[in-house]
Amino acid sequence: MSDDREHALTQAFVSIANSMVDGVDVVDLLTGLTTDCVRLLNVASAGLLLADAHGVLHVLAASSERTRDLEMFQLQRDQGPCLDCYRTGAAIDVEDLSAQAERWPQFVQAAADAGFASVHAVPMRLRETVLGALNLFRTEVGPLGAGDRDLAQALAHVASIALVADKAAADRETINQQLQTALTSRIAIEQAKGILAQLGGLDMDQAFAVLRRYARDHNLRLTDVAQHLTSREMAASELLQAASPPRP
Repeated sequence: MSDDREHALTQAFVSIANSMVDGVDVVDLLTGLTTDCVRLLNVASAGLLLADAHGVLHVLAASSERTRDLEMFQLQRDQGPCLDCYRTGAAIDVEDLSAQAERWPQFVQAAADAGFASVHAVPMRLRETVLGALNLFRTEVGPLGAGDRDLAQALAHVASIALVADKAAADRETINQQLQTALTSRIAIEQAKGILAQLGGLDMDQAFAVLRRYARDHNLRLTDVAQHLTSREMAASELLQAASPPRP
């Protein structure tokens, strides 16, 4: 990765991270995100669709007017890969739009008229809730590189978090609940560490490593494992045994 691209990538994530703390205009932030996609990825343009409370999609941001117009066209004609990405919650890769003329006849023609030959869409979601889609348009036929694809999805994830953070910031009660949940979780973790340290003859750092490793190895939330341990729904010996190296 070149120094310029690495710097641009850092700035993109720093901008979003700062917005979640300081609070900025979300539309402005996500418009910047689509522009960053063009700078960071091998794409000509990018757009972002967001669903309202009724599940109706809207064009929230775009790196260019032609992209905004094409996104609007998709919504008006109710066809296109970006809509399918939102509806299925799965990424859509169209390496050659002309080969999909039967599937999305009006969209394929409009995209060709706008100068695009391929499109890639990644979902914006939080757990099982799909919030929208980040859409990447290219002027040449062919796949989007694996690195670019992974980065696009990471940017979409961070944008989703920024949207939810902005909504939560307007609701002080929500913030208080989230903070209280975090504090309660931390207490459970400290108690679980104490149990493992006492029964396993470990220091607190080692006990935390055992707790964290068990959670990761079993694809569980750290807080859930701690709460199961402190409530005696799970035996400390199970975690300690899992952390011990196998005997010859």
